[in-house]
Amino acid sequence: MVKKIPIDQFLLLRKVLPIIDVRSQGEYMVGHISGALNIPILDNEARKIVGTVYKQHGRQTAVLKGLELTGPHLSTLLRKGIKVSPDGRALVHCWRGGMRSEFFSFLLHYYGYEAIVLDGGYKAYRGAVHESFQEKYNIKLLSGKTGSGKTEILAALKTLGEQIIDLEGLAQHRGSSFGAIGMGPQPNQESFENSLFEALTTMDVTRTIWVEDESRVIGDKVIPEDFWHQMKQAPVTEVQRTDTERLNQILHDYGHFPIADLRTAMERIGKRLGPQHVKKALLHLDNHDINAAFEIALGYYDRAYAYLLSKRNFENIHTIDCSNIDYAAIAEKLRKI
Repeated sequence: MVKKIPIDQFLLLRKVLPIIDVRSQGEYMVGHISGALNIPILDNEARKIVGTVYKQHGRQTAVLKGLELTGPHLSTLLRKGIKVSPDGRALVHCWRGGMRSEFFSFLLHYYGYEAIVLDGGYKAYRGAVHESFQEKYNIKLLSGKTGSGKTEILAALKTLGEQIIDLEGLAQHRGSSFGAIGMGPQPNQESFENSLFEALTTMDVTRTIWVEDESRVIGDKVIPEDFWHQMKQAPVTEVQRTDTERLNQILHDYGHFPIADLRTAMERIGKRLGPQHVKKALLHLDNHDINAAFEIALGYYDRAYAYLLSKRNFENIHTIDCSNIDYAAIAEKLRKI
């Protein structure tokens, strides 16, 4: 008899039990539950074959085809399941909590292990992800001009025990035209949403959650609409730093990257900078005068920031002077507000 549990119980049990995701490698790569280990019942190609048989000939014929394809590998699948379930218990899921997870559960049960199946499968998990963005959070936005060190301030707040959501970290992009440099490939949209959900599950909703004030699109990742709506309504704390401090932070973040990468990013904002400004900025980069190039770029980013801030409710914006103090001191200052 297959034991199935709803998503809320599943999320609690995963703290103590391993998760086995029996979907294909392709499904797993699109998005998966944090910590889940992939042991595909059907690999990518076999899944396509069985799916085609199901559409053309129905469920029973598809089951036989699936057994034909998996039969030679059953002992290997079982051994993998045993290896990741040292205590003899495991959580199992597929896409809908149907045949694949039930079949793998049967294998483990036949061996003498306990397998608990997620009712509704990964689809139920995704439902919980979307529902989480509708929950009411006590968000406070951390704002400031480009180079203000908002990521560093968030890290300092976390060190002090404050709750933070690092959206740029989750999106693997710093948000500007230069934001992809040195960050590696971004996750796909589904994985980004899953990561945000996982971060939110660790939060105490009664306490403040600090979030950097972002545009809705970070690189090519889109902040989920319900969470974005809460961000737009949240109070804003704006930190003010000197232009020198901001330039120093930008040089620290980007100054060590190849000039070719910096040129490409500068060219992307060329139309907004204007032909004369972008020409000067690129010339500075070619001469390795990165400081002068970024001084020109800051003109554009400061205008863009002022425009975005003008869209906020000014009664919701609290500005504090954080000039000439380090990030730990800024975090302490924010904490007392």
